[in-house]
Amino acid sequence: MIRFLALAILHFQTVQAWSPARARIGEQLTRSNFIYSTASAFFFSEMVVNGHPDECEAKENPRYIEREVQMKYGDDKNGNPRTRGVLVKKFTGDNTGFLFPTPSPVRLVKEWPDEIPFTSKDFFRADEGDDENFYTLPRLVYHIDEPAVASLTQYYRNNISKGSKILDICSSWVSHYPLEFKDNMKRISGTGMNPLELVANDQLTDYEAKNLNVDTKLPYEDSEFDVVTCVVSIDYLIKPIEVLREVNRVLKPGGQVIISQSNRCFPSKAIQMWLNMNDRQHLELINGYLKYAGFDPAAVRAFDITAKVPGQSYNDPMFIVTAVKK
Repeated sequence: MIRFLALAILHFQTVQAWSPARARIGEQLTRSNFIYSTASAFFFSEMVVNGHPDECEAKENPRYIEREVQMKYGDDKNGNPRTRGVLVKKFTGDNTGFLFPTPSPVRLVKEWPDEIPFTSKDFFRADEGDDENFYTLPRLVYHIDEPAVASLTQYYRNNISKGSKILDICSSWVSHYPLEFKDNMKRISGTGMNPLELVANDQLTDYEAKNLNVDTKLPYEDSEFDVVTCVVSIDYLIKPIEVLREVNRVLKPGGQVIISQSNRCFPSKAIQMWLNMNDRQHLELINGYLKYAGFDPAAVRAFDITAKVPGQSYNDPMFIVTAVKK
């Protein structure tokens, strides 16, 4: 019963939407904002892809890891500090029984013009309210299903070299990296909207809470990282080209950006043109973003890495778009 209540509390904490009042990242919630945001997001929180060779799974790893995360609220001079333990269940991406086919290349055919063709209407969102209010409450849940998570984990294992310095932008309480990355990588940094989620991410060596829709500047030096990842979040950025220019800046020459994308989202926060496109068109759009951010269009690659689940007709798709810094 105690565990059931903990999981129920966790689920309740994940449902939240916009609020008319502004709050800084991590600022204490008022009771009215809490009720307003959680009730509104009930209609959106359940909305929000995958695939790699089965033999690449680490069979010695458990399939799930359960642990308690301590969440501290109201920890400022005007707040009422309190701590709550939340039980979370983490997918490791291993020992799943899923099948991970070799990534299937997706041919990118759209020719983007030299001048950026987008208008402000393309980046309109149904909810233009403050993103920091929308993400004030930590959502310690997954926005893609387990096969999608597992396929992304296996892709990372196969395509990120040991000893790399990695940056995860738009990060959260999980980054979907293989368990061994924490020990095998030189550094794993993260930026994301919610500091309570970032502090719960046990794979990060350092993090900084940051709203990239307000300030696109990444808090890192030039040529600092070997790899930058972005998981199912590019559709929420209202200045994606500026953000990817920053990604280009912080990558070392020859470094790669890995953008993963599904077919799920919070529709109130996804940009308008994304909602009007299908999965194939999303990949073409990301390719356009990368071109205008300074990446070499000839070096951009897209893949379908969706996992196969025996006995199951559908699971979330997962797509990858990669680019290399010149």
